[in-house]
Amino acid sequence: MIETGHLTKVYGDLKAVDDFTLVVEEGQLFGLLGPNGSGKTTMIRLLTGQIRPTSGSARVMGLDVLEHPIRIRKLTGIIPEQETPPSFLTAEEYLEFVGKIRRLDNTVKEAEWWFDFLEFNDKKDVLCKDLSRGTRQKLMLAQAFLHHPKLALIDEPLINFDPVMQRKVKDYLMDYVKNGGTVFISTHILSVAEEICTDFAIINRGRLIHTGKIRDLKEEQRHLDEFFLKFMQGDGDV
Repeated sequence: MIETGHLTKVYGDLKAVDDFTLVVEEGQLFGLLGPNGSGKTTMIRLLTGQIRPTSGSARVMGLDVLEHPIRIRKLTGIIPEQETPPSFLTAEEYLEFVGKIRRLDNTVKEAEWWFDFLEFNDKKDVLCKDLSRGTRQKLMLAQAFLHHPKLALIDEPLINFDPVMQRKVKDYLMDYVKNGGTVFISTHILSVAEEICTDFAIINRGRLIHTGKIRDLKEEQRHLDEFFLKFMQGDGDV
């Protein structure tokens, strides 16, 4: 679903992503893990064609990000780091707009399901600029999955949700993968990754420093946070 080769993004003297080579297979719930400023958000933006790499390559669902950025955004579901639905539309109008852009025939039905599922029916007619951060994130989750994409790329999926909503969204993402989807998330919340991800990669200062499977850690009776911190502290005995 995702394949990068020596992917690099440079801003001045900063290598936000540095020689990054990674493969994400179909059916994985893949977590890109790293501290703040490690390059996670830049990776999401590169993979979704929002910014151009300085060098290297990336393919998403078999499509080159340089040649087919719009096609990639059409086929995938994307939730950026900052939830930014148009301020002048209501929540319901925004989902209608997304449905029209994606040329969906069942937008009303799909939108109703999401309003019910994420429990914000009472916010349908509220302008997006007046929604709380948590409700805006619900709306962004809905727009990302409105067209049932085979691949979703999500930056910090649970950051603005309360514990009850976090549980509901985690269950949804795991079920989505069980039913044939693929999800790529970036997060610094290790407990979330350990709970829901099948596979993970650790990024630090733009560089890929480890890839692995959650089940392997569990079989070794190790926790992801301990494993992660040893890498960050430069401990070779991991």
